[in-house]
Amino acid sequence: MESVGDPREGPSTERAFEAKPVPPWTEQVTGRALAASLALGAALSGVMMNLVFTSGIIPSLNISAGLLGFFLLRAWTRLLDQLGVPRRPFTRQENAVVQTCVVACASMTYSGGFGSYLLAMDRRTAEKTSTADATGANVSEPTLGRTMAFFFLVSFVGLLAIVPMRKTMIIRHRLTFPSGTATAHLINSFHTPHGARQAKRQVSLVIRSCLGSLFWSVFQWFYSGGPNCGFTSFPTFGLNAFQRGFYINLNGTYIGVGMISPYLINISMLVSSIISWGIVWPYIQSKRGSWYDADLQESSLKGLNGYKVFGAIAMILGDGIFQLVVISMRTIHTMRHHQVAAETMRSFSDVDAMPRQVLSFDDRRRTQVFLREHIPNTFAIGGYVVLAALSAIAIPHIFGQVRFYHVAVAYVFAPLLAFCNAYGTGVAETNFSAQYNKLVILLFASWIGVQNGGVVGSLVICGVVASVVSTASDFMSDFKTGYLTLTSPRATLVSQVIGTALGCIVNPVVFNVLHYFYESNPKKIYQAPLAKLYRAIAVLGAGDLELPKHCLGISVAFFVLALAVCAIRELAAHKRWPAQQYIPSVTGMAVSFLLVPAVSIDMCVGSLILFAWNRTDREAAQVFAPVLAAGLICGDGLFSIPYALLARYNVAPPICVRFLGRKQNESLDEFLASRTASS
Repeated sequence: MESVGDPREGPSTERAFEAKPVPPWTEQVTGRALAASLALGAALSGVMMNLVFTSGIIPSLNISAGLLGFFLLRAWTRLLDQLGVPRRPFTRQENAVVQTCVVACASMTYSGGFGSYLLAMDRRTAEKTSTADATGANVSEPTLGRTMAFFFLVSFVGLLAIVPMRKTMIIRHRLTFPSGTATAHLINSFHTPHGARQAKRQVSLVIRSCLGSLFWSVFQWFYSGGPNCGFTSFPTFGLNAFQRGFYINLNGTYIGVGMISPYLINISMLVSSIISWGIVWPYIQSKRGSWYDADLQESSLKGLNGYKVFGAIAMILGDGIFQLVVISMRTIHTMRHHQVAAETMRSFSDVDAMPRQVLSFDDRRRTQVFLREHIPNTFAIGGYVVLAALSAIAIPHIFGQVRFYHVAVAYVFAPLLAFCNAYGTGVAETNFSAQYNKLVILLFASWIGVQNGGVVGSLVICGVVASVVSTASDFMSDFKTGYLTLTSPRATLVSQVIGTALGCIVNPVVFNVLHYFYESNPKKIYQAPLAKLYRAIAVLGAGDLELPKHCLGISVAFFVLALAVCAIRELAAHKRWPAQQYIPSVTGMAVSFLLVPAVSIDMCVGSLILFAWNRTDREAAQVFAPVLAAGLICGDGLFSIPYALLARYNVAPPICVRFLGRKQNESLDEFLASRTASS
């Protein structure tokens, strides 16, 4: 991929492509690229929707989208070559356009809150958390038409909010945007002979792992014809441990996510699962009837589930507040450093003596292409104002719990949060949109009030802010990919708009299918932990929840624990202590409060596979492990739509395989024998 030009500049990527002219932006956004984006965007949206309904843990899609886009377009061009049909060369710019379009569509499943704030509005989540007794204004069903209209209003605003800052972040400050940079290097390598051969092997692996995971999901379904039936309920560590959620599920989604997630996250979740589900929750459960009403449903926030949810909220808020303060201080320090450097450059009186930054050939060519096709700031700012005003007028008609001034205030401070989040993502891939969401819910729930529908209203405003903040950081990462692949900023903007429009149609449709299954499924396959979390925060902010005994004190203890762990992690990183790699992740610990331990166990199985692979062949693991993980996630996710449709039309699995204890089995044998004798 790299060639050597000027020896003073080192290896060069762009010299390998120097002989290939850069096509204009109108030839980068092609019909075949949009067709591939449509197919991949719809498929990955289904996969991601399954993830947000089950665990809420979302891996990055950039590399998978780039790889699959390369495969589809390369296969198409080869087919045309075999048929003798003339066609345009397949360029890396087209590849980047497909990646941008697909990620814009599929990532909306998370940034759009389909498994969090949107799902938290509905009746079923209110019932699961025992908050359905609130006034009718605090429950709102996310119907298909309402959801589509809402996302068409709010999803495009974030694109325009960050466009004026693209030169500052990409050219002036040269922020890294690690995921965007990694995707660009991968796309660049695909379009070299060596990279194309490697991509062919990666595509082969992702297809085989996807099919294997899909067939395993189908196989498991056939044996799950009843409660606690099937191989997904295999009591790996014994029946007592199984009753507390400790078993190996061998779920392709969780194993794949575990291979992508850092070891520290997975181990933190496992340790926290052992402490919470093995010790803390059983102890609190023993106080049933004393600390809380014994007749409450298991999912009620006024019972055991309240300790779980508010303990998780306390830890996540503690982590979020600490990290927001730290990242704000770092951002101010970094920006001040750049400002001082610029003032120093201007202070030289002799222009010839002024020190100049020496740009490599790659940087010169990339900067030239990036600045050549200009996007006027007046267009971006004016478009933001117009779309924000349109949303402020229309959203109150869709959700009567909010007023136009609520939406207007959200759009006033959303660009500031978007800039901070994009800057943090560019420096160290630290996306704090989830933390911003929770603070927005608390503030607006308190402002609107429970009598005026503050629960639903705050979740709606959260959707408005989240759309701007999440979209801005993702879009800036795509700008970085475009910069490194010589893709026009206009092509990036157009592909982002097309992908977003596609997501506004595809995602509500997929959500509508899974939402029916979520509401009607008695087996509770879809736990939707983030929906419960977001509704609990909204109810807490609106002041409409009476916490169970000692719940506030336990939550405060968890909040202090989160601050202490974060402070120790920051100090260890600053002092470069060897133990810094073993300090647990607060967010990983908090998430495990709401997920059964089987999830963290499966994720650790993924980590174990990756660890063993690294020990045997580190180079192959670095190249192919993310691909294998993506295939496992996609295969299991692709079955989610047929699975939901089968349940919707009451098609039950034909076989039930259930595991019983020895004494239970003996009692069952005696019962069957007595029935046989009597007959």
